[in-house]
Amino acid sequence: MAIQVISRDGQPEYAVVPWDQYQALLKAAGQPEAVSAEAQTTTEAASSPASVPSLSRLAVLREAKGIPAEQLARKVGISPAYLAMIESGERVPDSAIRRSLAWELGLSGWSDPS
Repeated sequence: MAIQVISRDGQPEYAVVPWDQYQALLKAAGQPEAVSAEAQTTTEAASSPASVPSLSRLAVLREAKGIPAEQLARKVGISPAYLAMIESGERVPDSAIRRSLAWELGLSGWSDPS
């Protein structure tokens, strides 16, 4: 298995595996197959925008999940100050940060509209 390990501060943080090997791991674990990014983009474009909360609700969603701002910022890879600017509407994050925020909050949206 060709695995790439990505470290942060000298500690392993992510393992990257080829897509077909990832699918095999999911199957072995009894999980449904993952959808490719291309297929996911098509599915997201077809889903109704009303199902995705507005970024203006980010602070409310974060607080409802009991996640401190500093912890969410650290997990997403941004500073707490930048997260505060996003939450206040001062800044609009790029698509990678939106996806990461959605992932950490368990949401399906906030990607670029297609």
